[in-house]
Amino acid sequence: MAAPETSHPVQDFGDPDANRFYAHVLATLARAGAPFLVGGAYALFRYTGIARFTKDFDIFALSSDRDHILDLLGRAGYRTEIKFPHWLAKVYHDDAFVDLIHSSGNGVAQVDRGWFDHAVADVVLGHSVQLIPPEEMIWSKGCVMERERYDGADIAHLVRALAEKLDWHRLVARFGPNWRVLLSHLLLFGFIYPGERTRIPGSVMEGLVARLESEVWTPPQDERVCQGTILSREQYLVDIERWGYRDARLRPTGAMTPEDAQTWTAAIDDDK
Repeated sequence: MAAPETSHPVQDFGDPDANRFYAHVLATLARAGAPFLVGGAYALFRYTGIARFTKDFDIFALSSDRDHILDLLGRAGYRTEIKFPHWLAKVYHDDAFVDLIHSSGNGVAQVDRGWFDHAVADVVLGHSVQLIPPEEMIWSKGCVMERERYDGADIAHLVRALAEKLDWHRLVARFGPNWRVLLSHLLLFGFIYPGERTRIPGSVMEGLVARLESEVWTPPQDERVCQGTILSREQYLVDIERWGYRDARLRPTGAMTPEDAQTWTAAIDDDK
């Protein structure tokens, strides 16, 4: 499928000093030939027309490229930090910062070559870049369901803007065993936009609902696992710590180590 095109070219928004910093980061990485993708608020604006720019800038890269990118930006004069080894590093300049992302906080949406294969060309802050694909944007936002942050509206707006252009087969495959999460967002889309629910292909809804119907008659394989930790790092801690449920984020079912989960949990208060 060809890369989707929208009528929302990315322009310069926000603080001019921060934008100069972001532009220099883009130029530094481009000169070095470092592979990266632009996401976050800039990609959201490109796809939906919703402008929501703050003092951070999201770039995505393979985990294998993280240290090289940090080295490049460190030699360019910026302070760098591996904030959470399993998914996030940061690059600082004054009160602005770049988030260098190679997975999601829950360890589910790991950046792989598919992100690059389906990236969308654009111009950001005067530089030719590749944006994260909208399918991967939906996937990475799909499991963000914290008390203080819920990305469901972003997903509804992405589907509203791009329903006919999305690679639905690839999107369903991205969610994989977490297909119920995708189904929940698609059901809500039909509630939010009742006059537009048929823009989601019927085959997609029928396929997901068929899985749901099949599970009604299939005994659960693991009754003592809590997948709520994939949706929120805080709200289901009671299930893990007091009620004896296994944390679905942890290996071998998930991608995180116990140390990753402990560090991610310890930072809850700092990130509020």
